[in-house]
Amino acid sequence: MKGKNMLKEFEGKRILILGDIMLDRYLYGDVDRISPEAPVPVMDLRQIDNRLGGAANVAINLKALGVTPVLCGMIGDDGEGKMLMHEMKVAGLMTEGVLVSKDRRTTLKTRVIAHGQHLLRVDSEDRFPSTPDEKARLKQFLGQLLESSEIDAFIFQDYNKGLLDGELIEWAVEQCLEKDIPTLVDPKKEHLRSYRGITLFKPNLKEVNDLLGINVAAEVRSLREAAIALREILDQDITFITLGKDGIFYEKDGEGYIEPTIPRNIVDVCGAGDTVLSIAAAGLAAGMDMHVIASLANLAGGQVCEKVGVVSVEKEKLLEDYSKNKG
Repeated sequence: MKGKNMLKEFEGKRILILGDIMLDRYLYGDVDRISPEAPVPVMDLRQIDNRLGGAANVAINLKALGVTPVLCGMIGDDGEGKMLMHEMKVAGLMTEGVLVSKDRRTTLKTRVIAHGQHLLRVDSEDRFPSTPDEKARLKQFLGQLLESSEIDAFIFQDYNKGLLDGELIEWAVEQCLEKDIPTLVDPKKEHLRSYRGITLFKPNLKEVNDLLGINVAAEVRSLREAAIALREILDQDITFITLGKDGIFYEKDGEGYIEPTIPRNIVDVCGAGDTVLSIAAAGLAAGMDMHVIASLANLAGGQVCEKVGVVSVEKEKLLEDYSKNKG
């Protein structure tokens, strides 16, 4: 698949994202002295940036690709939640599926960065399970959307913050199976078996080792064996394992391949997994060949690692990179 029009297949697709929505806050400044109070650096604050994170980062990546994302999740009734809703509206994202909880804080990740170096991250969040009322509201929104709208793929973005539990996951997977909607997940160990029947399972290599309790090497034979072991648990159609500097492994019907990386100036890996999952979902929704999906995902994941902080993929640069390396 070649040419400038290859990503036009993403346009008009609607992808639903259910997961943990976060606000990423970046504090930028300069450090040129050590505190007299303790042996720690003192940063002179120069700039504060607020960005969409977690499931919301998946949504803005999809939008950058020309997809219509529908985000469903939960935020707190607090200043960070209001800021997050503001940033969503600025980004042109729909907010109807973002529910406000009176009982939990909006997840906020604050990163302190000086001279291009990540010095510290401070998290403010709640991780307790959603209440029965909150789950009922989520199901109502999702159920109505799945019945009334054409959804081309469904993404679970699980950061283990309490929104997703086994019962909600199993309900949503069943709804999608009945409607023949492809499902994808970036997993957490706690809810692994609840994703049985998923279309595409996208862990990283460390998560595979943790999930299976074995030492999986970044080579085809070992990864294929891991995919088969995961299928015993999940009955997934496609396994998509990110390997960092070694690229992406994908497996379907017993056949496995590694899509290698191209040389990059890696600055920050934050958000790369979100970008890879977004490409995979858009590609499945568009009916793309898995070789093409893996190539695009690999290039897009590398692209966002060349910048500090969580950023979305650049569609034109992705096309340029694909044409240069695969065209």
